Amino acid sequence: MLIKNRFRFAHFVIAALLPLAAMAADYPTKPVTIVVGYSAGGGVDAMARIMADKLPALLGQPVVVENRPSVGAIVGTSYVSKAKPDGYTLIMGAPGPMIFNHAVYAKLPYTPQDFTPISFVSDSPLMLLVNASNPAKTVQDLVNQSKQNPEKSNYAASSASFQLITELFNKKTGAKFTHIPYKGANDSVMAVMSGDVSMALADAGPASVGLQSGRVKVLAVTSAKRMPDYPNVPTLAELGIDLKVSLWIGLLAPAGTPPEIVKQLQDSVAKVVAMPDVQKRMTTMSVIPMSNTSEEFAKVIASEIPLWKQLAADNNIKAN
Repeated sequence: MLIKNRFRFAHFVIAALLPLAAMAADYPTKPVTIVVGYSAGGGVDAMARIMADKLPALLGQPVVVENRPSVGAIVGTSYVSKAKPDGYTLIMGAPGPMIFNHAVYAKLPYTPQDFTPISFVSDSPLMLLVNASNPAKTVQDLVNQSKQNPEKSNYAASSASFQLITELFNKKTGAKFTHIPYKGANDSVMAVMSGDVSMALADAGPASVGLQSGRVKVLAVTSAKRMPDYPNVPTLAELGIDLKVSLWIGLLAPAGTPPEIVKQLQDSVAKVVAMPDVQKRMTTMSVIPMSNTSEEFAKVIASEIPLWKQLAADNNIKAN
């Protein structure tokens, strides 16, 4: 009887796995959706649309972008965490929802274990933006403004990543900027352009809209070295502020997605990122084209979450 029961259990397991194997072998047979947890026009959205433009030629199926914006990208991220792990619903993720949210939110509707990383797509430093009419000519001028008028000093942040990094900027400089949440990086830049907030740290893609219009100006960048497109803009490190950070953007799938599908998507992303016209488009946006393996991506997430959790706890930084 025991042998018969073991045989039945083994048969059940094999039967359960067969559809997954067949699904992986045929993948994809229908359109693939890339969810973006932010509004259209931001850096994450831009990378998703590049992938949606190029991946169909490699996958043989359409790829569509679906924006599900919310503060912290929580809505879209949670949605994908609960999606069927069949490779047809993916998310273009960023450190905000994948790392920083876990550092500043007491409770989230998803966990790091709910996702299987696929590959990085790009990496980007941040730019410290103020309205073009702001009299501040340097970062120190801006910091002094906030100290003199803390009740009128605020910053826009569309996710926990921007919030935590800006709060770290406050800590490092003694600035007094208060957090105002927005749904996307593009919205944050628009808030600076309209004068609704004093400043924002934004990735170069969304920042370029305001810079090209002449309605915002950049006082510093967070990269280790000056950005090639902005050689006259100093790094925060040059100014004596110990803050160096850049934000990756990458594709992830729900946990349990068959390894064969993950590998196919990983290889496809690498091919897209290596395309000369894609590299030109990304560098025009002042982002660095980048791909890696699922395993490498997973190690980045696993190593960074505890570091930022500790930083947030040490400085009592919490999501509003």
